[in-house]
Amino acid sequence: KIPHGGVLGGGTYEKRYFGKILKWKDGDPEYEGLLKKYLSAIDRHFVEKGWTDKSYVYWFDEPKEKDYAFVSNGMARLKKYAPNLKRMITAGYASPLLDNVNLWCPTTSAFNGKCKDFVRSRGDEMWWYVCCVPKSPYATEFIDKVGTEMRVWLWQTWGERVSGILIWQTIYWAKGNHSVPQNPYLDPQCWYGSDGSLTWGNGDGRFLYPPPRCFDSEGKWIKKGPPICDAPVETYRLEMLRDGIEDYEYFAILSSLDPKNPLLKIPKSVYSSLISFTIDPEPIKIHRRKLAEAIESIKKRKNSGKKVKVQ
Repeated sequence: KIPHGGVLGGGTYEKRYFGKILKWKDGDPEYEGLLKKYLSAIDRHFVEKGWTDKSYVYWFDEPKEKDYAFVSNGMARLKKYAPNLKRMITAGYASPLLDNVNLWCPTTSAFNGKCKDFVRSRGDEMWWYVCCVPKSPYATEFIDKVGTEMRVWLWQTWGERVSGILIWQTIYWAKGNHSVPQNPYLDPQCWYGSDGSLTWGNGDGRFLYPPPRCFDSEGKWIKKGPPICDAPVETYRLEMLRDGIEDYEYFAILSSLDPKNPLLKIPKSVYSSLISFTIDPEPIKIHRRKLAEAIESIKKRKNSGKKVKVQ
């Protein structure tokens, strides 16, 4: 992954900035030649290492229509100089100005028929994500929702044939655009904005918590003293996300062994739509066990038919 900005520039729907290589900025005659050399070298390296299936470039976040020309120009450069790297954008169906994108990542609430049809008709890849949106009745990442929602989300991911998920942040512990440290144990709300007065939701961007020893008796961050190397504190939501990923792997393994197995179709007792799903973990456990048993049965059957060479 090449992060936001850097040589290509970058930004979000709020602001943007132009690329720079050494002392040359986007627009300088020298810049384009250096950009070509840089991106082409990365592209060759990833091809040689066999990493192109794992690589993607995510340099602009959630563009609005006003950003399309800027983003399209950057994506066109990537396509020209590094054609083997996936060009990802956190958006769903968008203007043809973004015709150089080949990896789309909308929020789950933006994953609708128009979006799906547009992306898949082009042969592009699709991921999706959750953040401060969507809210209920979709599966969310918020503390004050049913804990199994993060696990169900991965079942929806399999069922809707989405090939990847994105979590925007896991340790968002600061107000005011990351400038004011926050004790997430005492305040579950995710605050943002220049003055830290706007909210994204309880627990948004917060799947890991700092070790409790990071705070004094009044709950304030300890700014002085030796480093605290305790492990971060996991959330139940992170564990549910992990379990969901493992569930997804069960489907993937069975699909590789028996692509037409009826168990690959998710039962409606788990979810029937993006806004209609179980809050009871039992249907998930039941079907996961069936998947596991089917995988074991197929592997045992295949292994029993193998001839063993005696030395």
